[in-house]
Formats: sequence, structure tokens, C-alpha cells
Amino acid sequence: MKKLTALFLSLALVFALTACSDGAGDATPTPDAGSDATDTPQTETVVLRVGASPAPHAQILEVAKEILAQENIDLQITEFDDYILPNTAVEDGSLDANYFQHITYLNNFNEENGTHLVSVAEIHYEPFAIYAGKTSSLDALPDGAQIGVPNDGTNEARALMLLEAQGLITLKEGVGLAATKDDIAENPHNYEIVELTANLLTSTLQDLDVAVINGNYALGAGLTEDDALAFEDAAASAAPYVNVLAVKEGNEDNEAIQALVRALQSDEVKAFMEETFGSAVVPAF
Repeated sequence: MKKLTALFLSLALVFALTACSDGAGDATPTPDAGSDATDTPQTETVVLRVGASPAPHAQILEVAKEILAQENIDLQITEFDDYILPNTAVEDGSLDANYFQHITYLNNFNEENGTHLVSVAEIHYEPFAIYAGKTSSLDALPDGAQIGVPNDGTNEARALMLLEAQGLITLKEGVGLAATKDDIAENPHNYEIVELTANLLTSTLQDLDVAVINGNYALGAGLTEDDALAFEDAAASAAPYVNVLAVKEGNEDNEAIQALVRALQSDEVKAFMEETFGSAVVPAF
């Protein structure tokens, strides 16, 4: 009888152990697939592709790059020597943003090309200036002197308005930012206005009497504010010619883009602009 009792107890024990092994009583839960057992989020590096003119834009972006690296954002800078490709690259998505142009040029580019680019931040202003070529001063300009100006839409008008402000020519009333050399009403000294692609003005400066040059190309060629014969009026020109960070419409609220805005408008970037470029690059924030 005792043997039978022991046998029944053994069978009962085996049955109980088998029931517990079905999983309901497992004390060590297995993490879900792909989850971090320590609950520490894995932060992946975000790549942000931005096009820029070499100077000063790419130089400024290098400062922002260091700031963004602390937020695990890899800022990849592509330099351009023209004003067309960095816009078309943002439009087609091969770049996330660009930083090279002023707001008036951006708006005009959209109108002429049917693009959908928008400004997400105002960063700096570069005064336009007249630089000496074969002639060392504006007072010494001979009749028929050759004066170089950029040939792209709004920048040509901007150059012509600077020449007008210096008393060299007079434009037709009301032409404003649409002015071309055909809108010159008075040219008493028969100056020859030579329209050139903006990036060629510095390389052809020695062949011209003087030239009106965009700030970024002047800086890239090593021209300083001391080399300028005349600057445009900053008070009147800062707003329409402020340089902006541009993206394709719809991407304004992208987290990485907003991080770039904060970096570009930081105290570090402002100090870099002021210490490196002086009055040639004026922070707009």
C-alpha cells in the first residue's frame, strides 16, 4: 500500500511540473524583437545635405557643422560656383537646403523657373560694392569706361542702382529691381555696361575699368572692404538682399532643418561672421 501511495505522489508531481513548463509561469520575459532591453533609445545619425557658395556661406556652414555634430546631425556641404544648380538641386531633392542667395533672387528664381523654394531663416547680409580694375577711382573713370555688372535678374538691377547712387548713370523712373542696362535713361559719359555671369566678374576685373561684384564672389577672390570704391546703402538694401537658408516648400518644419536654423543663428556663428568678415558680412539675427 505504501508503494502505491508513493507511486501516485510521483505521478502527481510530474503532472504539476509539466503544466508549469507550458510558458505561463516563465519569470524571465524575452524582449520584443528589435527592442532595447535597457530601454535606452538608439539615436541614428541624420544626414543633412546643403549647397552653398564657397565664401562666405560654406565657411559659415562649417561652424554650424560642428554644432550639429553634437546633435548627431551630419551636415554635408556641397559648394557651387553658380546660382542655378544649388536651386535646382533643392527642387529635385538631391539637396535638402541651400544657403547662397538673397531673398529677392530666390523669389525671382521661383517666378522664372516655376520652382517651389522658400526661405526658412534670414542669416546675413552682404553689401554690394564697386571694385577697381584698370581705373583706381570713380572720379578717374574716363568717358566710355567699361563697367562690369552681374547679368542675373535682380543682381543686375542692384548693381545699376549702386552706379546710379554714385552719380554715374540715371535709371528710368520706377524700374526698380527689374532694371537692366536697357533701362538707363542718362549716361553722360557713355560708360559701357558689360553684363557678365557673376562668378566671372572677379577673374575679368583686370580687363574692366571697374566692376560691381557680389559679396560672396568678392570674398572668394580675396577682395576686402578696403578694396571697395563704394558700397551700397546698407539701411536701404539689407531687407531685400538678406541671404537666406532655403528649402523646398513643405520641408520647413523638418527637425534637422530647424536644427540647422538654430545653429546658423547661434552666438558662435555670429561671432565667426564678425571676426572673420567684418562689415563684408553682417548678421541678420
